[in-house]
Amino acid sequence: MSSIPWRTIVHDAFLIVAGSLIFAIGVDMFEIPNGLAAGGVTGLATVFYAIADKMGFYLPVGLQTIVMNAVLLALVVRSGDRGYIVRTIGGIIACGLLTDLLAPVVPVLGGESDLLLCALWGGVITGVGLGLVFRTGGNTGGTDIVSQILAKRAGMPVGTAVIIVDGVIIAFSATVFSVEQALYAAVAMFICGKVIDAVVDGPRSARAAYIISTEHERIANEILYTLNRGCTELQARGVWSGNSRPVLMCVLGRSESMRLKQIVAEVDPEAIVVISEVHEVFGEGFRRIG
Repeated sequence: MSSIPWRTIVHDAFLIVAGSLIFAIGVDMFEIPNGLAAGGVTGLATVFYAIADKMGFYLPVGLQTIVMNAVLLALVVRSGDRGYIVRTIGGIIACGLLTDLLAPVVPVLGGESDLLLCALWGGVITGVGLGLVFRTGGNTGGTDIVSQILAKRAGMPVGTAVIIVDGVIIAFSATVFSVEQALYAAVAMFICGKVIDAVVDGPRSARAAYIISTEHERIANEILYTLNRGCTELQARGVWSGNSRPVLMCVLGRSESMRLKQIVAEVDPEAIVVISEVHEVFGEGFRRIG
């Protein structure tokens, strides 16, 4: 921890607090008051909050998330590095405290007739908040820990385990609220996940192109001196023919992919071109890593 520059610590702390604040606003304004338990520990705490309210006592959502995450984090605290653990603890505490502190202040929007609007904006705002926290390399705890344990013991993909765990929470919420609210909660959860990806990965997506052609030398020359992009030749072999077939690989910006296709079409219309989208590229000609 002592080797981390103080500017990085201040930057990460600011993102954690700002992201937690935005997340708390989204939860308090759109999700909790409208019974949208959009998965995760916060969704489970929202269900318990509603049950307690019907029984006549107040059970804060934020405090519940801190307690639940403390128990969950104890299961994996020894497996993570100290920097990740500190950031995660910071995210858990900041999200929990701000959720309870802002609850009496933030205006409640929506209602039974506006559940779709609440699900959409709740998912967007909470996604932006969580995305900012995740950009620090930390986390906010939650059911991701349970999902990882389930995936390891059941031998299933982590993504599938996340869907199962959050799906159980949303289904449980239908017994307290309504099926309609549970369905809208699923919408909010889906949108939140998409927004998190957009915030974490950023808009700077690029394209990776793989080109198989007998005219690979001419195509490589055009990529180097027309597009001013680097190009790497990978050695491959055709399974059917058994012949060596060099494969050109290059990474380029989104706007340059059309020009690349034009270049290949002019040099060798029979070439095989595979273009895939990549979210982050670091190095010469792109962003510096870190």
